[in-house]
Amino acid sequence: MWAIQEDTPHGQLLSWNGKTLVHGDKGELEFLLTGPVRIIPCPPSLRPEDCMELRFHPQYAHHTFPLVRSNYR
Repeated sequence: MWAIQEDTPHGQLLSWNGKTLVHGDKGELEFLLTGPVRIIPCPPSLRPEDCMELRFHPQYAHHTFPLVRSNYR
């Protein structure tokens, strides 16, 4: 799994409602997200119950995963 981190010296992992946002495909995250972020492997200390898959975030609910990139052209 991959996590989204702020691209700052002490970058925090991005979260929503207290859950760290994660996704299983780094390429899809890089395709969907822009701005000052880094895509990093999930830290081993991150527990599954403290995570939320990106597909369940309300702003990404309209996407179908796995992505078909040709649908975004």
